[in-house]
Amino acid sequence: MADNPGVVEVSDDTFGCIREMTPVRGFYVDNLLGDLWGTLAVANAPDGGVYPAGSVVQLVPGEVMVKHAPGFSPATRDWEFFELDTSATGTEIRKRGFADVVNRFGGNCLACHAKAEPKWDMICETGHGCDPIPLTRDILLLLQKTDPRCKDNPTLSPEEMGKLQALQQALQAQN
Repeated sequence: MADNPGVVEVSDDTFGCIREMTPVRGFYVDNLLGDLWGTLAVANAPDGGVYPAGSVVQLVPGEVMVKHAPGFSPATRDWEFFELDTSATGTEIRKRGFADVVNRFGGNCLACHAKAEPKWDMICETGHGCDPIPLTRDILLLLQKTDPRCKDNPTLSPEEMGKLQALQQALQAQN
C-alpha cells in the first residue's frame, strides 16, 4: 500500500508472479491500494465500469496497466502502461508511460486500449472494441504458466516448449 492515501507508487518491486494475482476470464487483477474488491467488482461487471485507483490489470508477464487517481492522466483515463523485463530474480520496468509505450510487438499500448468502448475503461477483451492481439489463447496461457518470477512453474511438454521457442524467434525477428 502507498504511503500517501490515493497515490499509486510503482517500482520494479511492485510486480511479481502474475499467477499470485486474482484471475478474471484469462487476465489477472490486483489493487496496489488495497481495494481488490473494487477492482474485482468492475472486472466482473457485465456492463463495465471505472476501475478504482490502484487497480492492476495484466494479461502476460511482460506487460501491465496500473490505474492512478482521477485526473492523473486524462488522455489515458488515468491508466499507466508498463513493459517489463521478467526473470527469476524479479522485474525490471523496461518502459513506462501514458501515450508513448510500445510493446515488443511494435504496438502502442494507448492506441490499442483507446479503442475499447468507454464503458470498459480501456480494458481490451473480445467484444470491447479493441483490435485483436497477435497471440492465441494457448500462447497467452503458456506465457502465464511460465512467468519466470513464479516459483511453481510446471514442466513443459515438448509441444509447449516448441510453441515458446517459435514465439521467441518471432520476437527476435521483429527486433
